[in-house]
Amino acid sequence: MACWYEGPLAAFDTETTGVDVESDRIVSAALVVQDAPGARPRVTRWLVNPGVPVPAGSTEVHGLTEEHLQHNGRWPAPVMYEMAQALAEQAAVGRPLVVMNAPFDLTLLDRELRRHRASSLDRWLDRRPLLVLDPWVLDRHLDRYRKGGRTLSDLCAHYGVALEGAHDAAAAAVAALEVTRAVGRRFASRLERLTPGELHALQAVWHAAQARGPQTWFARTGADEEVDPAWPLRPELPAAA
Repeated sequence: MACWYEGPLAAFDTETTGVDVESDRIVSAALVVQDAPGARPRVTRWLVNPGVPVPAGSTEVHGLTEEHLQHNGRWPAPVMYEMAQALAEQAAVGRPLVVMNAPFDLTLLDRELRRHRASSLDRWLDRRPLLVLDPWVLDRHLDRYRKGGRTLSDLCAHYGVALEGAHDAAAAAVAALEVTRAVGRRFASRLERLTPGELHALQAVWHAAQARGPQTWFARTGADEEVDPAWPLRPELPAAA
């Protein structure tokens, strides 16, 4: 039987108005499904009119202006429904879902569902949870002493994956999927016997351990920053926007 990194995978990515999962909004997203390595991926894209101002700094990152989104984006409520349904379908068939820095994208989607649908991502996944593969967590654990950055661009360069449009949701999802396959192959001796379910559980532990180092440093320096150890979804805050 083929290892998980040689089998069907999906990947999800978003572009947003900013980096605060509690208050920022999704402006575009993509789901990519690939049945086998080298197969042409099937891509679903969403463009969203967030209904709030889009900061110039965010536009510089992803190229989506407030005017463009107002004229071409769809209202958030039906789009969030479609995204949640699409992820639930991946969970239902047991297809692992690649999400680079999963707590950001999945938590942001959860908050959008709460905001626009009076729902949550957990409600969509109550029958069968996602099997998440996070290349950021995997690489940091499996090659923890390597120097240099760990952004998606960095990982693509390190693992020899082409990246065209780092801040286009579909391109980023495809690249993250290919990086995850490359990580699996490079560390096959440590990963090939693990099922996606087992690996999902391990990543939660690895991410929590990875969060302790920066949190200790922030505490030592007196900084107010906090690193959330939750993975792949952060719990809801009482005062969430």
